Amino acid sequence: MKFSDLSSISPIDGRYSKLVTELQDIFSEYGLIKYRIFVEIEWFIHLSCQLNIKELPKLTKTSANSLRAIHNEFNLKEAKKVKNIEKKTNHDVKAVEYYLKNKLSESKQLSGLSEFIHFCCTSEDINNISYALMVRDASELLISSHTKNLNALLKRKAHLYASIPMLSRTHGQAATPTTVGKELANFSSRIDRITRDIVDTRLSGKMNGAVGNYNAHLVAYPKVNWEKISKTFVQNLNLDWSPYTTQVEPKDNMAKLFHDHGRLNNVLLDLSRDLWGYISLDYFSQTFSNKEVGSSTMPHKINPIDFENAEGNLGMANSMFHHLASKITVSRWQRDLSDSTSMRNIGICFSYTLIAMTSLVKGLNKLEINRKVIKHNLDNSWEVLTEAIQTIMRKHGVKGGYEMIKEAARGKKITKKEIHSIIQALDVPAHEKNKLLSLTPSTYLGLAKKLAKGI
Repeated sequence: MKFSDLSSISPIDGRYSKLVTELQDIFSEYGLIKYRIFVEIEWFIHLSCQLNIKELPKLTKTSANSLRAIHNEFNLKEAKKVKNIEKKTNHDVKAVEYYLKNKLSESKQLSGLSEFIHFCCTSEDINNISYALMVRDASELLISSHTKNLNALLKRKAHLYASIPMLSRTHGQAATPTTVGKELANFSSRIDRITRDIVDTRLSGKMNGAVGNYNAHLVAYPKVNWEKISKTFVQNLNLDWSPYTTQVEPKDNMAKLFHDHGRLNNVLLDLSRDLWGYISLDYFSQTFSNKEVGSSTMPHKINPIDFENAEGNLGMANSMFHHLASKITVSRWQRDLSDSTSMRNIGICFSYTLIAMTSLVKGLNKLEINRKVIKHNLDNSWEVLTEAIQTIMRKHGVKGGYEMIKEAARGKKITKKEIHSIIQALDVPAHEKNKLLSLTPSTYLGLAKKLAKGI
């Protein structure tokens, strides 16, 4: 069967492919090859600048630019050439090396230097840096663009709904009032905090040979400070340098980043479920198109599909984030390939996350607040003021005040008249009674309005 959106196995490459186009240049096979070419070329140029040896003279600016042009102008046609080489080598990184050597052979200035492509490298030297750059670029894309836009939308809605009172629900039961905006602000604050952790996490890289000891390097050029050359190369790519490794860079920083993205996704999942619940309570309605269908058999339905879609895709993303965070930090002895095939799936985590964020933004933009329903719930929940009453009783040393109010109100629907009757009977100063009598479920909000506007 010829490949198309309809024949793809993964919905990422089929049903949702248009939502993840930004990630295709990063995580596709083409993207991986291009990152590998970048690392190989930059290592070659770095060696020419740092080694100070006759076998590899320092490149002219023109030669360095022509090398970088191989990467900058790389396209699908060139990627197919690499894959054709791989059919013979049965080794993907070696195919990149041979491809670049072929490219250098076309240049009079560089043709005699081709053996310094992939010099003293094991495949993992190229791969670990390539994947670190890929993950860094994808993470920055999600945070600087999509997470930022989603959170900006949340903040706008938090400010817009800052003063709209709403009945809280703890354990699913009526509880102390809040405002709609304050509840959205809670999520925005969490997103801000975890986003900072993600931005502050630096990924690591290594360039130290087959088992991390510079064995081949020292045989070739024993007087060269290879640790310094390795360190400056990695740091010039804006990565942290790992001085101690096996063949595999341990990827502890990458695992932390995956866990942080998982934490962020859990916040978004929590938001999705809460909004789903508020829609089911009719606190929010959803705008809709007359051309859409909500149910194949129930014509009246407008389902909260955007939040359900987000929840499902966030779960898919996190299952992979959590697995990879555990897998990539473990390798038998100096190297095994179980992480290699796993790493090829990193794009799945970010893709499902991006799909979920897109759904969340779409869902948030559809929401319309139902003030009448929210007010009705509050006006019929006077029992939530019992917290305020027992607190004033405690303040004035009324013994057993909590227990007295519990006896009067626990598990019951209390009317305004009954609440006022309880307040009038209290043994507290008149000004305290008046304060309590002036309270309503809609005004018993604490700092909710201020907190919602402060995000």
